[in-house]
Amino acid sequence: MTRSCTLWSDRLANALPRILINTPIMTSLYGFVKRLYLVFYPPAPEAPTESPLRFGVLGAARIAPIALIYPVKNHSDAVVKAIAARDQGRADAFAKKHGIPKAYGGPGAYQKLLDDPEIDVVYNPLPNGLHYEWTMKALAAGKHVLLEKPSADTAEETRKMFAFAQEKRLVLLEAFHYRFHPATRRLKEIVDSGEIGILTKIETSLAVPSGLIDDGNIRMVYDLGGGVMMDNGCYTLSMSRYLSGADPTKVISAKADILPKFPLVDIGGTATLAFPTPGGSTGPAEGLTATLDVHYRLPPRFGFLPQWPKVFARVTGTRGSVELNNFVGPWIYHQITIESSEEEGGPLQKRTEQRYGNLGWTTYRYQLEAFVDKLRGRDPEHWFDAQDSITNMEWIETIYKETGLGSRPPSTAKVPQATGT
Repeated sequence: MTRSCTLWSDRLANALPRILINTPIMTSLYGFVKRLYLVFYPPAPEAPTESPLRFGVLGAARIAPIALIYPVKNHSDAVVKAIAARDQGRADAFAKKHGIPKAYGGPGAYQKLLDDPEIDVVYNPLPNGLHYEWTMKALAAGKHVLLEKPSADTAEETRKMFAFAQEKRLVLLEAFHYRFHPATRRLKEIVDSGEIGILTKIETSLAVPSGLIDDGNIRMVYDLGGGVMMDNGCYTLSMSRYLSGADPTKVISAKADILPKFPLVDIGGTATLAFPTPGGSTGPAEGLTATLDVHYRLPPRFGFLPQWPKVFARVTGTRGSVELNNFVGPWIYHQITIESSEEEGGPLQKRTEQRYGNLGWTTYRYQLEAFVDKLRGRDPEHWFDAQDSITNMEWIETIYKETGLGSRPPSTAKVPQATGT
């Protein structure tokens, strides 16, 4: 009996990992852990090119590793060659940590990186208020630019940047990384298929609990283009425009939450915009509306329980709805939930889907793939043009005007200009 029990225990112990991995929960957990591991420890490319595109990074920003440095590590045709920071010590520490050969620091560091003939492409994750100045200077230096969102503080600045890039025959891309991920592409595919009928409402939310954005965060500095509608709001607006396949026609309502110590910086807000009915179809009398919900400091429940982040895009139509949760970071986790009926008023059928795509590829890795393809003269699987970025900024400014806060202050830096601007 003892021997039989021991034999059974040994067999169970040997089989347990396979049993656990093959259960839905453990399979999901195993996939989650493996995805994250490959994000932070990406495998080297199998066949790196002899002359890869050489990236330089302006500023030792926290977003730089996940947005560019990790994705580059398993791309065969890209490498990060230099980092520039206002402090030499910070530049050196960043370069050492991430294996970057060159570190420019101190006064003039950004320009030194731009003047480096070994840099082909510049990644600009500087504060919003510095996007225009350093993107224009990078373009003037003959560098392609991957520019963090939002593109600038005003639509006019955005227009000038893209006009200059066109004149210089350089590629400029606003880094709306979520747009390149298979989960977002699948959401758009479902919306466009007609499965949920004529669109009536789009809801997008990017709201985080208190404690993540403190008073000292650069997002709270008005002169640097601070404000939640600039930051989180540009995502929700971009997603609403992408899903509708159109641009707004007017702002129906907009409200901003502010603090007395930051009278011009919104920490939360909502906006409802009117959109044309997709394809000119005859839909409900009220047409299509999109509601944006953004916040830096969701208050705790019952005064002490932190709220879970609200990050989703939901589209409702005359025959159902579809929702993608965590649309900003679907590579971490996500779920697409579809409820639809064969005819208006019919019983709803529910299903869920996931689209993670290539194992270990983040939204940023998919974005890098498209960006490099564009630079090499290939057709990216997905792309969006200058007008998309300009229009997004125009409507952010319109929303700010409606709230009474007004646009963020334009840059006063002296920069090169495109001919005719």
